Amino acid sequence: MFDDRTDAGTQLGADLKRRGVEADLVLAIPRGALPVARPVADALEADLDVVVARKLGAPGNPELALGAVASDGSVWYNDDLIDRLGVDDETLEAIRTREAAAAADKLETYRDESGGPTLEGQRVLVVDDGVATGATARACLEQARNADAAAVSLAVPVGPPQAIADLEALADAVYALREPADFRAVGQWYREFGQVSDETAMEYLS
Repeated sequence: MFDDRTDAGTQLGADLKRRGVEADLVLAIPRGALPVARPVADALEADLDVVVARKLGAPGNPELALGAVASDGSVWYNDDLIDRLGVDDETLEAIRTREAAAAADKLETYRDESGGPTLEGQRVLVVDDGVATGATARACLEQARNADAAAVSLAVPVGPPQAIADLEALADAVYALREPADFRAVGQWYREFGQVSDETAMEYLS
């Protein structure tokens, strides 16, 4: 159990440093990952920035992820679920287009005139405050890959064993402090897991 996101990030950063993990750039998935990623970046002496993705919610059940799309259009689809629900290509593309635009808009919230860092040739570590299905993390890893990062890894405080195993197929490495078999939701592993505003999240980039 973590006290809050900062506590989780402090523990995660210490664990990564103990393992000898190196990164040039830590990318947090806003908003909730920023308080986790700041102490991770500090521990690894890496730059901190953001990578944004949006879940592709199923028609009539937006909490059910058909996949996820990053701000640059990089996408991951849950093909088995799409086939099971019978979602047609036109509907899926409409959802993807809408959510990709929303992700791009969200990214602009965190950007100044200088734009973002280049990922090409960088050792990139994506950080989230936890994974459940890992849908948004998958799209973020895909974006880093498409940007020609030299290495792409993921670090989270907590996630279920199957999701962590699935993500390991997409990343050079996946680091998780806890992989509880009785996982139900990310928030259950935090004593304090309130919403993080954009304004508060951006303070961690300073």
